[in-house]
Amino acid sequence: MSTNAKSPANDKNRIQSYQRMFDVLHCFSPVARHLTVTQLSDGTSLPRPTVHRILSALKDIGFIEQDIQGGGYRLGIGLYELGSLALSNMDLHREATPFVESLARNASAAVHLGVFNGESVVLIERERFDESRQALSAHVEIAPIHCTGIGKAVGAFLTKDVVKNIAQRGLRSYTSHTLSTLSALEREYVKVRKLGYAFDDEELQLFVRCVAAPIRNASGKVFAAISVSGPLDRMNKDRQQELASVVVDTADAISRHLGYVAPTRS
Repeated sequence: MSTNAKSPANDKNRIQSYQRMFDVLHCFSPVARHLTVTQLSDGTSLPRPTVHRILSALKDIGFIEQDIQGGGYRLGIGLYELGSLALSNMDLHREATPFVESLARNASAAVHLGVFNGESVVLIERERFDESRQALSAHVEIAPIHCTGIGKAVGAFLTKDVVKNIAQRGLRSYTSHTLSTLSALEREYVKVRKLGYAFDDEELQLFVRCVAAPIRNASGKVFAAISVSGPLDRMNKDRQQELASVVVDTADAISRHLGYVAPTRS
């Protein structure tokens, strides 16, 4: 008789494994920045082989780094990035919500707010108003950086190495309009940086267009974006271009609320 994967026993073991990972991570502190397997074993009361397996798993996801020379371990950059993302998301959601709602009302269209997660843009908020101006909600989605307005608005400001690494995993073609090669995507990014906004012309979904603009944090780094999208009958080329300046103004206003100060032009 096979064991049920969702049995209480398996759930308990899974929770116990997560708790052990947290116990290992919590051994580190501003004072104890570098720890050996023995020190972590003593600090968690876990056997050394168990600690070693946990460290290997945490290394794989970037939460732990190993000092090759000394043999000790320290917290990895992945935790810093995750913590920074969490703080940014909290600030972004709080500061941007009024702007998202206002843009959706004024544009009478769907508005998305998204944050870059290292590979794509996670949509953390969506507002949509139908013709009776009733707000409609939708589930969280993932926006690729090569075929969505909100994704390209962020992707255009990533380093070439990051874009190349993402492209190497494959640029999926969703429609005949999708930019599916790195060279085509890089040319598109040049346009986005020059204009300050990005278009999606039926690249993710047929009969849907979008315009998006980047959002910067207090240090000036593009980490998020906001977009307006709609069906072709309500989002023709002229309407898309008309909304571009409105979306850029909204993105800039959110950036300022997050502490970004644009450089003055001489």
